[in-house]
Amino acid sequence: MGAKETVSEMVRIVRSMNELNPTEPARCSFFERSNPRSHEIRQLAHARPPESAVPRCESEPSLAGPTSRATPPFDKIIGHSRVLCELLEQVSMVGPTDTTVLILGESGTGKELVAEAIHDISSRRNRPLVRVNCGSIPSELFESEFFGHAKGAFTGALRDRTGRFQHANGGTLFLDEVGEIPPAHQSKLLRVLQVGQFERVGEETTRQVDVRIIAATNRDLQQEVRSGRFRQDLYYRLCVFPLLVPPLRERREDIPDLANHFVSLFRNRLNRLDLRLTNTDIEVLGRHDWAGNIRELQNAIERAMILAKESRLRFDLGSPSLIAQNQDPVVIEGMTKRSSTAEILTSESLRQLERDSILAALQQTRGKISGPAGAAELLGLNANTLTYRIRALGIGRLRSQSRPSESLGRSATRSCLNANRLPGVP
Repeated sequence: MGAKETVSEMVRIVRSMNELNPTEPARCSFFERSNPRSHEIRQLAHARPPESAVPRCESEPSLAGPTSRATPPFDKIIGHSRVLCELLEQVSMVGPTDTTVLILGESGTGKELVAEAIHDISSRRNRPLVRVNCGSIPSELFESEFFGHAKGAFTGALRDRTGRFQHANGGTLFLDEVGEIPPAHQSKLLRVLQVGQFERVGEETTRQVDVRIIAATNRDLQQEVRSGRFRQDLYYRLCVFPLLVPPLRERREDIPDLANHFVSLFRNRLNRLDLRLTNTDIEVLGRHDWAGNIRELQNAIERAMILAKESRLRFDLGSPSLIAQNQDPVVIEGMTKRSSTAEILTSESLRQLERDSILAALQQTRGKISGPAGAAELLGLNANTLTYRIRALGIGRLRSQSRPSESLGRSATRSCLNANRLPGVP
């Protein structure tokens, strides 16, 4: 079988895996039992694909020489290490398919660049790649963010809104930090991944989308499944073709390439055209463990270039912060002590804390939300945002146990509760 036929056969088998029932608890063993050709996957995974489909990594450069990059379409990914080339070879196999991909790796390893590379070699490359940071979406806005909403669906919904799935129709949806999705919303995401159908908030019309999913996380999702924080069926739906992005400490031979790239980037941005990396600088960077991976390396080089004197870069990587070196030790110690003894709050505790703070502001302003000396001004919030939070936290449903509340400003009252008073605010 030729190399081209080998990759085609691999793609066909990967697609057949994607059609399995994702709710099957023992998916891998089920596939092996039901598919007599399952053993070919391991054999084909090691077969060499066509030369044109495999990224070529250039030979190792001198320590402080030019940056080495993989050839297009992976030219945004810098390095030539064996583990990186193996990763890009897997990307070249799965990229042309519509298979769901789960990118695993520590924070700062470049998972988003891998997702972009997959999209760029797929048949959907001329369609949008929509990025969603799942950890930044408030729980109460999850459905609206992903599926959209109809005008009037809730307070503040002044017009129709298109969700991320509809924006990505025909293209790729990148779910970054997918492990941060609250368990209560995971079932809603699972349905659209299974059947490609959803309803916008506030309407009953079922919409159909054609979206390829690429997800990424720095969490151990198997452990999250065992602990009950992540649905098992959603895990199997996402983990069709897992890709592990290696940490920087496992690809140290790429540090010279990356370091030279960042120096070139910041040399122009900071107007420090006199700065260059020496072989000694590269050796210092190569000995560091880089717990923050490529992001930490980038930050370290930027700091060193800002603080450089007489055209010499100086790296002090043993210190927690280059800026903190000149601080009063007593202040730093106090900061550390406070952070180590700080109380850890659950999401429910944070919600109650927010609720109490809003109630205190409303009591102080006698129920006034917007305008000068209103609750929104006290809390540093937009009046419409505060109005939405009042409704979401159920504050407007309280019943006063003391005296009747003062009347609110007309505009805030109409948008929040459609009433003249906010019950429960003395």
